[in-house]
Amino acid sequence: MKTIRLHPDDNVVVAIAALEAGDRTADGITVKTQIPAGHKVAARPIATGDAVRKYGQIIGQATAEIQVGEHVHSHNVGMGAHSQDPEFCKAATAVAPVSQPATFLGYHRPDGKVGTRNYLGILTSVNCSGSVARFVAEAVERDGWLDQFPNVDGVVPIVHGTGCGMSASGEGYDLLFRTLSGYARNPNFGAILMIGLGCEVMQIPDLVGSEAINDKSRFRYMTIQQSGGTRATIDKANAELKQLAQAANQCARAPAPAAAITIGMQCGGSDGYSGITANPALGAASDLLVRHGGTTILSETSEIFGAEHLLTRRAETPEIGQALLDRIDWWQEYCSRLGAELDNNPSPGNKRGGLTTILEKSLGAVAKGGTAPLTGVYKYAEPISRPGFAFMDSPGYDPCSVTGQIASGANLIIFTTGRGSVSGYKPSPCIKLASNSNMYGRMSEDMDVNCGDMIEGVPMEVKAQEIFDLVLRVASGEETKSEALGFGGAEFVPWQIGAVL
Repeated sequence: MKTIRLHPDDNVVVAIAALEAGDRTADGITVKTQIPAGHKVAARPIATGDAVRKYGQIIGQATAEIQVGEHVHSHNVGMGAHSQDPEFCKAATAVAPVSQPATFLGYHRPDGKVGTRNYLGILTSVNCSGSVARFVAEAVERDGWLDQFPNVDGVVPIVHGTGCGMSASGEGYDLLFRTLSGYARNPNFGAILMIGLGCEVMQIPDLVGSEAINDKSRFRYMTIQQSGGTRATIDKANAELKQLAQAANQCARAPAPAAAITIGMQCGGSDGYSGITANPALGAASDLLVRHGGTTILSETSEIFGAEHLLTRRAETPEIGQALLDRIDWWQEYCSRLGAELDNNPSPGNKRGGLTTILEKSLGAVAKGGTAPLTGVYKYAEPISRPGFAFMDSPGYDPCSVTGQIASGANLIIFTTGRGSVSGYKPSPCIKLASNSNMYGRMSEDMDVNCGDMIEGVPMEVKAQEIFDLVLRVASGEETKSEALGFGGAEFVPWQIGAVL
């Protein structure tokens, strides 16, 4: 079988292997031109202006007449009218809880949360303290004293490119404030040392306000200006971290319910297989975690555009559904004032993988969310307040989106990819799912799970269970491929909104 039809209403089929002119599809269609794997073949005549359907949904509009057997892609398909009735709550059906909840071995925190890792974090309030934070981490590694603390996973400098040259109030400030506060609260940090320069807009005293950040046993702070400069700050920070490590090392892994796991779900470098294999497999695993009482977070608002109706129909309440539409409206206005378009085509890599329009990509991306009811819509980096399946507003840029999810409480990340991805997101381990076997074979040192074998007959529920079992093992300490390669030191990318002053 070289093609697959995803829904009876579809007028295209998907090539699951490269096709040559004259090949016959599973439906008996004669292919007219060479068609790459993951791309679409017309299964019915499609007139100019007609809707092109995949997954049983409209993915675009034919810009030219398309004959049966022809390649269907950006040369003959474009965006068309795509408004959909939100039908709030129509498909909000609760998933049944499991009778025997699973457990993992995690780090129990004073606030009741559970970490999957136990890092010391060096959190910076401003770019000006970024180099010093890295110098401190290098000093800790060079001195070797961290080896005395076997329960501590390492030191993570969290540096970024903002914190000053910005308004001291408004949307951009609030967003960065939530992000830094959220990282300080993330349960994968056993302790946090915050370092600022001292004169920046994002003042440390303003950040140190909540009870979670004021716990002196797990959180301390300093500024370079008050500490006496670079060398003095490094020496002082090294001593402070050693004390924090003693406290963090007292926390050892202990049994915890799977309900304590919060997964941030991402996709990047997608292809024509993503919406068939890796994304729906992750969706099924998401449902499984929700059944165990856990939490999953879908994000990337610009990449669910055109498929938001599939989520509003699953909203627990009309207010939750409307909150998602409100974020879409915000994005429309945001793009308009910056001269961008929300309904842009996918990236060049996405197109090479067979994705034609943002509608097609969005429909595949939403599959990561499974079928569970939508329990809440949150701003970027806003704490997730309820278990279940949630949506957090974010850009589609993966490092930026994951940064928000970790700030919102994700203690584990799952990333699906069809083209290949190389990144990690300390302090949260990242599991990578490959959508096709060819890419998995080329990049097996970076990929944790091959979902391409679903094309060859592996059932959805079997793959979902494989992913869920790996989640429990990674949450208990098993190293992911990105962790083994040392990723996670460059992917903290807070979303920046507003003027640089």
